[in-house]
Amino acid sequence: MSRARAAAQRVLGSGHGIAGSVYGTIVVLSIIAGADRGSETALGHLAALVAVTAVVLYVAHVYAHGLGESVIRGSRLTRRDVLDLARRESSIILAAALPVAALLLGSVGVVRPTRAIWLAVALGAGALAAQGLRYARLEHLGRPATAAVVAVNVALGLALIGLKVLLAH
Repeated sequence: MSRARAAAQRVLGSGHGIAGSVYGTIVVLSIIAGADRGSETALGHLAALVAVTAVVLYVAHVYAHGLGESVIRGSRLTRRDVLDLARRESSIILAAALPVAALLLGSVGVVRPTRAIWLAVALGAGALAAQGLRYARLEHLGRPATAAVVAVNVALGLALIGLKVLLAH
């Protein structure tokens, strides 16, 4: 497997990591959509907020899954088990990487703040579309069904984000 393909699978999630990627992407997009972002300085703060939130959710997710797995097994997880779990769930953090990069580009003036936000949102929506596409390929769906799966995945993600923004404002 090429390095580019391996990197893409890490960012987009593979196997169990797909869930973390979708979850992380929706959380990242909801933070961006619901934030006050009037200036380049605010974009730097928003990028930090997204990154820190992704890390906190990742740690909580790994902890909760580790605790649950320990209870199911009736014994403590080994160090290797915890590291495997942490690696598998890393897609939660990686889901924030590209949107945070876009926000940082806006915060340092490489792109206009509004464009940086739209780029971050487009990258998140693109990640949701990629997850739908990966699922459709796994299921060997034809073009119409693939388009439907991608549309539903993106629409569901954006609907959840819209609901969050509606309730927050």
